[in-house]
Amino acid sequence: MSDADLTQSTPPAASAARLWPGLLLTGAIGAIAFALHHLPGFGALSPLILAILIGMAVHNVIDTPTAAKAGVKFSLRRILRAGIVLLGLQLTLGQVAAVGPMGGALIAVTLVSTFAFTTWLGRRLGVEAGLAQLIAAGTSICGASAVIATNEVTQAGDEDVAYAVACVTVFGSLSMVLYPMLGALLPLGAHGYGLWAGASIHEVAQVVAAGYQRGTEAGDFATIAKLTRVLMLAPVVIVLGRWAARGATGQGSSQAAPMPWFVIGFLGMVLVASTGMVPAPVHADATILTQFLLAVALAAMGLETDIRKLKAMGLRPLILGAAAWIFIGALALALVLVTGQA
Repeated sequence: MSDADLTQSTPPAASAARLWPGLLLTGAIGAIAFALHHLPGFGALSPLILAILIGMAVHNVIDTPTAAKAGVKFSLRRILRAGIVLLGLQLTLGQVAAVGPMGGALIAVTLVSTFAFTTWLGRRLGVEAGLAQLIAAGTSICGASAVIATNEVTQAGDEDVAYAVACVTVFGSLSMVLYPMLGALLPLGAHGYGLWAGASIHEVAQVVAAGYQRGTEAGDFATIAKLTRVLMLAPVVIVLGRWAARGATGQGSSQAAPMPWFVIGFLGMVLVASTGMVPAPVHADATILTQFLLAVALAAMGLETDIRKLKAMGLRPLILGAAAWIFIGALALALVLVTGQA
């Protein structure tokens, strides 16, 4: 069911009434995910990851109620895009400038190289192109948020999204454990370690966890470097949208690729945050709201994910995710050492 179906096939009041069961279900799962995140043993998993896991459990154990379908679809589209727009408030141009020209170039080279390597290896392994792009985006940019944002233009299946999220969860979690251990053995100062972690670990929460294990300075710089990567989500989505449009209309077509409006909103929020006029309490509340909206969207994704289809994909996508994880970690470390950023 498309967004147009929700608004045109029935009167507005009736259409809105159809959304409530699904919105209540996805909202409840999002709230449970937030609550679990604060319990001992669950803190390493972000609410986004917990939400999709709970949604998958509900769908595969008791099934998603038919009455909730319309609201689940709405959560997957409109609420997801609203969350991505608000994500821009977590970034400022000043944070990007703090990374410095060399650090910014290092992050960009690592991101582009990892995305290209992952999509190339995906073809070699026979992984479906849409799934390979989602794994590439999740690994090279910002984990689950990048996966679901990228899927807005690649339009892969829900099971592909769930598999890609699983990859960034597994390997990002390994990074939280291994990076502090390896960092103690490598010739890296706080700045170098923070840049390495921020340029290569998947999720923002995972970067924070790994970064601050080496001290406040390392944690602060790791977070700034990671947020710089998040800012690169916008151009990546725009480029992928153009590729998708070219593939759909043919190489010779002059039809322009549609501009994803949520990307424009994302960039607009970055500019708003950069003015410094957003009060600290508002910024804190917006951060929580952003995570909740994305958790609701991933809950909806889980409610449409069939575990049997995930199993049918086999191990090749997991091998691809592992290779991408090793590649980005090794490349970022090499560049930190070679460029004198250590």
